[in-house]
Amino acid sequence: MSDSHTLDTAPGSRPFGARPFVDRHIGPDEEAVAEMLKAIGFDSLDALMDAAVPGRIRATDALGLPAAASEAQAAAELRALAELNRPATPMIGLGYHGTITPSVIRRNVLEDPSWYTAYTPYQPEISQGRLEALLNFQTMVADLSGLPTANASLLDEGTAAAEAMTLVRRAQPKAAGPFVVDADALPQTIAVVQTRAAAMGIDVVVADLTDGLPDGELCGVLVQYPGASGRILDPRPLIDDAHERGALAVVAADLLALTLLEAPGTWGADVVVGSSQRFGVPLFYGGPHAGYMAVRAGLERHMPGRLVGVSVDAAGRPAYRLSLQTREQHIRRDRATSNICTAQVLLAVVAAMYAVYHGPDGLRGIAQEVHGKATGLAKLLGEGGVEVVHPAFFDTLLVRVPGRAGEVVAAAREGGVHLRLVDADHVGISVGENADDAALGTVLAAFGIEQQGGWFGARSIPAELERTTDFLSHPVFNTHRSETSMLRYLRRLSARDYALDRGMIPLGSCTMKLNATSEMEPISLPGFADLHPFAPAEDARGYQRLIADLEGWLAEVTGYDRVSIQPNAGSQGELAGLLAIRGYHRARGDVGRNVCLIPSSAHGTNAASAVMAGMKVVVVKSADDGAVDLDDLRAQCEAHTDDLAAIMVTYPSTHGAYEDTISDLCAIVHEHGGQVYVDGANLNALLGYARPGQFGGDVSHLNLHKTFCIPHGGGGPGVGPVGVREHLAPYLPTHPMHPEAEKREGIGPISAAPYGSAGILPISWAYVRMMGAEGLTRATAVAVLAANYVATRLEQSFPVLYRGHNDLVAHECILDVRGLSKETHVSIDDVAKRLIDYGFHAPTMSFPVAGTLMVEPTESEDLAELDRFCEAMIAIRAEIEKVATGEWSAEDSPLRGAPHTADALNQELSYDLATAVFPTGFDPDKYWPPVGRIDQAYGDRNLVCSCPPPEAFA
Repeated sequence: MSDSHTLDTAPGSRPFGARPFVDRHIGPDEEAVAEMLKAIGFDSLDALMDAAVPGRIRATDALGLPAAASEAQAAAELRALAELNRPATPMIGLGYHGTITPSVIRRNVLEDPSWYTAYTPYQPEISQGRLEALLNFQTMVADLSGLPTANASLLDEGTAAAEAMTLVRRAQPKAAGPFVVDADALPQTIAVVQTRAAAMGIDVVVADLTDGLPDGELCGVLVQYPGASGRILDPRPLIDDAHERGALAVVAADLLALTLLEAPGTWGADVVVGSSQRFGVPLFYGGPHAGYMAVRAGLERHMPGRLVGVSVDAAGRPAYRLSLQTREQHIRRDRATSNICTAQVLLAVVAAMYAVYHGPDGLRGIAQEVHGKATGLAKLLGEGGVEVVHPAFFDTLLVRVPGRAGEVVAAAREGGVHLRLVDADHVGISVGENADDAALGTVLAAFGIEQQGGWFGARSIPAELERTTDFLSHPVFNTHRSETSMLRYLRRLSARDYALDRGMIPLGSCTMKLNATSEMEPISLPGFADLHPFAPAEDARGYQRLIADLEGWLAEVTGYDRVSIQPNAGSQGELAGLLAIRGYHRARGDVGRNVCLIPSSAHGTNAASAVMAGMKVVVVKSADDGAVDLDDLRAQCEAHTDDLAAIMVTYPSTHGAYEDTISDLCAIVHEHGGQVYVDGANLNALLGYARPGQFGGDVSHLNLHKTFCIPHGGGGPGVGPVGVREHLAPYLPTHPMHPEAEKREGIGPISAAPYGSAGILPISWAYVRMMGAEGLTRATAVAVLAANYVATRLEQSFPVLYRGHNDLVAHECILDVRGLSKETHVSIDDVAKRLIDYGFHAPTMSFPVAGTLMVEPTESEDLAELDRFCEAMIAIRAEIEKVATGEWSAEDSPLRGAPHTADALNQELSYDLATAVFPTGFDPDKYWPPVGRIDQAYGDRNLVCSCPPPEAFA
């Protein structure tokens, strides 16, 4: 072992000065580490990792990363990078607009750990705050789109449009003909749709819809409203014609424009998609932003992503939860309708609260000001002899200046405004909420027109398309006008949730670790927050350096040759990796290689992603110990030696174990012409010790929202970079508007922006920069130590289902409750809900094995919190024993009554009240769940996915 792996003294330790960041990130100090090691029978971290990680996969050289920086040094470096960016006033448009995030929302949502450190609301009783916020988002989208059901957000507008295309195909399995896309759609949307369609064998036709739909059959049409050029095309005849031909109509709409333009749903649109970015979400150089989708009645069960609905709790009170099969579509594996398993929750909350704060009148006022400035610009340009091409528009002008477009755009940039260079003769101008008088004057001056006022012009929206239908009439959008009221509303919602700011979230497979404040602060710097994704490359030098650093560091720690950070979720990273494999085989003439082997224990998204990449899924069995059955693997490889494309394998395994046979698995697949995709979901158990690109992997996606500290945000945002060996590098995602010319042509984009969710990359940059190689390596070792400590402490109460190399677990362990459930009828749900009474979020339930709990304690939880969790689980085991002995029945036990709300103080219980609500003794800081156990089935039978009336809560 190299000296860099000597971990028994914390890296960066020094006798004087502030403690190094690694000591802030890692919870257990040296004394606690020694105590934990003693409990599991090891005398050092080195000895533990030597025993846990198979020697065959161990990296032989140290990580080549810069020496760890202090928090102050990293902050200074990030400020310097941000200052290299030149945001200017963004008037490029193309679905990204200048907006103003109200300070009360920025400070109390975007920058508040009670919102950004929360997990996906799979435990709805302790997620009521963010579920209400998401219901606000769904109601906002449904009202503005004119359709009854909207989901809880998608990744961005481009992927929302691609998901709409696949929804159209699912809803009409017998439909013939292509999917027609408006030529005036956003160029990145067209490109994402084409990327997705090529892999899935869907015929896409891009057509000018000015004179109607193309002749012949079609399965659906996508209309941009308003168009990328700013033109407002009347969608009514297109919708009617599509329906007459048996096709579905999708409209990609601007939410702010829909406060003045009639809702597409009122005219029969089947699906409406778009982005909520301009509702207070910073530009972030392209993301993260919350895409949206709304559907007409009858299409709800085809909708991808998350859907929040209203149900009732045990007392009959209204309560929110995730609804229908959209809650976990990826569990359906190769039968899934989408591979998306996350949303953009944090950004959807920001957008929803923007609508709550401004209300319908405020939104309409903002839209009228934006429109008025655009029409004023058009009027003054016309008076100055400059041609505005489209007479009907909302906020975007297409201006014709023969041969002068480059000159005009350059002049505007010099004056601090970014315009869109369409071609040599045309300039695009989009007015955003933050376009002030100075910016408008700069635009006119760039065209050679001097003007000092008179910005507002007459309406330029066709009278027949003006909005007449009401929107945002629910009281929540008409109450919180003062900052005091808004602040209290946000505080009330956040107090209803359980996030990392309250305590441990011991979820297996999702790595809920510290999201340090020093990592989070830089995302709000104007240089990072306010830059348009299509700004000139020379105005994004800070981002270019940061991205190059991070891609290089990620390549170094994974052993791959190239990394792309474009995928804006783990699911999109999976798709990107599989498309790279598909592209590689096709380039070699192996067009028949389309079989993807997937172990039965794999993450459900793996199979869904394989289908989306145009592959056929073949399942490989698991052995009794949870490892991949190599005999079955060999048999499947032999059977598919001519059409094997890839295997997708998670390492360490989904069962939380280091398998000795991973190198053998890679060799077998390579021998039969396949590529090895190593799912990077569990990289937190490898970092610094083993590199997938060195032990046999050809491609991996990583989850920056797991291993690299980007917070989960209640279910999003995330980043899912993809790393590849050199032979797959030509097939990484490209983008038609990429700032690097060599990355514009190729396999196509996975996400709408060239760098995906670039705005949150400073978080992971800061993490790697402050931890350094030794810090990252120590974090891995302490994560493995914590998991084995928990497994050792709890194995007498709950059997640990799988162990790996030398009978050790990796960074997570699975506790088996099945035997107890069979004996006592105490369910896995009972254990999970009872943990809430003890002050904990439950571990992952019933994945990858039904009736089990997967626990991942991470390196960030200190020994006191680990012990508190273990003691709670041991106490719950004792409660189960009381059911087993007949002291309690399962039905009349605090286990079945959990979680107990404050209303329990007013109830007559068949067990002791103090036991119910204070199982560990009185706690002045007790978390009280706002609702009791939620009736999941009731919510699916009675689907309500918009804000219920206040009377429902009476």
